[in-house]
Order: sequence, then C-alpha cells, then structure tokens
Amino acid sequence: MLRVGLTGGLATGKSFVGQCLVRSGCHLLKADEIGHQVIEPGGAAYQKVVEFFGPEILVPEGRIDRRKLGAIVFSDPERLRLLNSLIHPAVIRREEEWFEQLQAADPKAIGVVEAAILIETGSYRRFDRIVLVVCAPEQQVERAMRRDALSREEVQARIARQMPLDEKRAYAHWVIDTSGDKRDTETQVLELYNQLRRLAE
Repeated sequence: MLRVGLTGGLATGKSFVGQCLVRSGCHLLKADEIGHQVIEPGGAAYQKVVEFFGPEILVPEGRIDRRKLGAIVFSDPERLRLLNSLIHPAVIRREEEWFEQLQAADPKAIGVVEAAILIETGSYRRFDRIVLVVCAPEQQVERAMRRDALSREEVQARIARQMPLDEKRAYAHWVIDTSGDKRDTETQVLELYNQLRRLAE
C-alpha cells in the first residue's frame, strides 16, 4: 500500500485535487474532518480543549464554536501550537487505524490523507509520498474569502500562520498547480495518479 500525504495552503484547492484522486481510484481521508470530530462532545480531545481554552468557546448546547476557537488561536501562535498538540495525537491515531484497515482490505491501495499542516507538524515523515497543492497568492486569498466568508485581513492572518508555499515545495514529491481552470488541474492529477499507481503495484 502506498501512503500519500496531500497538503497545501489555505484554499489552494486540496479538496478538489483529493476528489480527482478518488475518482481515479485512490482512497481519501480528510484530516480536518477528523480534527472536527475529535473536538465534538465526547470526542478524544474535547475535554482538554475546553479545559485549556475555557467555557467561552462553547455554544449553549455544549459544542465548541470552531469560529470562536479559531479567532483565539489564529491571532496567537502559542495558543495555536497548544491546540494542535491537543488535537493531533487523536487525529494521527485515527489515520493510522484507517491505514491499517486499508492495508488489510487492499495491499495495493493508494491511501491519501488530506491535511493542511502536514509539513508544519512533522507528520509528512509518516508518508511515502507528499503531494503539494499550490495556486497564485491572490487566488488563494480570494478563494478563502469567498468560501469561508472571512475578511481579507482574517484570511491573510491565517495564511501567515502557515509555512509559505515556496518553503513547502522542498518537502513535496509532486506539485499540483490549481491556478488554471479545473480541466488543467484534472489533467495534472491524472498524470499524478498514473505515477502513484505504478509505485503502488
């Protein structure tokens, strides 16, 4: 089985590339979705996050308001690191369980984990290949503003907390540039899949 890490900056097009890989025949797990699950009530990281960040991050029903939590951590690098240290061990355990199940079901599978900060956390070392998704800087800002209903300043603050895309290139085996239209991206992903398929055989 081939373990592939799919990463990139905020709103660079990781999810679209992930969807294209699934259509080609890969298996996909989204680390951000697991991260959301583990801070739901009863989740592996819920209690610790509430203890460290306080009840003001909760909505009346007891769930964590991710937007409130984001406003706290994205303006404070130390708090962001703390949050990551609380969430990531639980996320990594889920990823490894998923890989084990995939290996058992199909030893020649291509398992792709989509994660925004794969390189920053050092998790890239757990993968056989790293795919980086990039786009033009202004496209990244505009896409994030449109998708997440954030101001330009909020988007730029979040991007500033991530490793610059140019630095991430040094860790990547492949780079997919989504600056063009969807057809261009699909063509790049098909070529990527063909190479991954050969490695997985």
